[in-house]
Amino acid sequence: MIRAVVSMRGVALARTTVLARAATLVRAGVRGYATPNTKTEETKSLIESKRQASLAGGGTKRISVQHSKGKLTARERIDLLLDPHTFREYDAFVEHSCTDFGMSSNKITGDGVVTGVGKINGRTVFVFSQDFTVFGGSLSQTFAQKVCKIMDRAIQAGAPVIGLNDSGGARIQEGVDSLAGYANIFQRNVLASGVVPQISLVMGPCAGGAVYSPALTDFVFMVRNTSHLFVTGPDVVKAVTNESVTQEELGGASVHTRKSGVAHGAFDNDVEALARTRELLSYLPQSNREPVDPRYTADPVDRADVALDTIVPTDSHRAYDIKDVVRRIVDDGRMFEIMEDFARNIVVGFARLGGQSVGIVGNQPLVSSGVLDIDASVKAARFVRFCDAFNIPLVTFVDVPGFLPGTQQEHNGIIREGAKLLYAYAEATVPKIAITT
Repeated sequence: MIRAVVSMRGVALARTTVLARAATLVRAGVRGYATPNTKTEETKSLIESKRQASLAGGGTKRISVQHSKGKLTARERIDLLLDPHTFREYDAFVEHSCTDFGMSSNKITGDGVVTGVGKINGRTVFVFSQDFTVFGGSLSQTFAQKVCKIMDRAIQAGAPVIGLNDSGGARIQEGVDSLAGYANIFQRNVLASGVVPQISLVMGPCAGGAVYSPALTDFVFMVRNTSHLFVTGPDVVKAVTNESVTQEELGGASVHTRKSGVAHGAFDNDVEALARTRELLSYLPQSNREPVDPRYTADPVDRADVALDTIVPTDSHRAYDIKDVVRRIVDDGRMFEIMEDFARNIVVGFARLGGQSVGIVGNQPLVSSGVLDIDASVKAARFVRFCDAFNIPLVTFVDVPGFLPGTQQEHNGIIREGAKLLYAYAEATVPKIAITT
């Protein structure tokens, strides 16, 4: 009986102690000490402030400058490129880790690139969009890690990678770490080559090491008057060669679509470039492991076109436009031409036959009688190898007098470059149809 009384007193004492402590905690919460609910609210508030900082990029002033140049921001570009409400961002709160040159106190959430996954016409794609409003879109070690992450995910998932480039190059404050970041990205470009389609849009400056990632991808598109692509800028060219050139003359869209062949196409503004990229993707598979999804067409498979009987002149000295022939054969008369302004004596692009995506290669009699020169050989060879890598059948329209003679062609390696085209066709294992016009 005595033990029972003692036990009851102990329970009462313990209960009193618990109630006292609970009251103390409540009072502490009133005085500002964190309770579980308070901590949750603080965490939510911190996450939301980080999210808003990430969405703001470089701030209102820099965004206004971007718009004044006729350019969209990194996030606006992603919104236009992808299907509505499908973008899932990766690493939005990441910041750089550089401590030199006062950078530890100069951090912007997201660190100059927006990365993630979304959908285009219901198909999964991975995308990164460089933000010029944040440190001029310059590449840091953290920036590179974000890009490499989505490229790794794209290879694993078997989905295309689209890069929206708008960068001043390496972030000089990080020195070698930044250059190492480029090396890691280049490695991913190579690993993804022939595995998943890679598309680069140059939508602003792209200088120094930044130029080589687009060059390693399958397709490069530029925006006229706002995008520039060069290894060294006009100031360096002036210092080294004493040659005075503007950015446009050195690496504008016209230069790279007509002279160098670095870019596969150019568009008038960001909106058109993004819309056309969506269209191009419809001709491509998700990866080398999947076929291209066929598209419904009302164009009958057995359609006859009497114009084809006369469109090619009987006089071999008269020129004709091979594009007219192609459009009368393919579905709905539509072809997505690649490198339209470069090596115009040969035409390459994508079209559909019976709803199935095909690669088109055709000699162009309107330009130099369709003769094959160095540029035409390289242009066609690269396209043929891309189609072979991604299981896209090839249809070739043949009307060619041969390889272009002359000392300039011979001295610049027409034998070597011409052999690349022969090799590409011989190597290709996809269905190949040749039509001699």
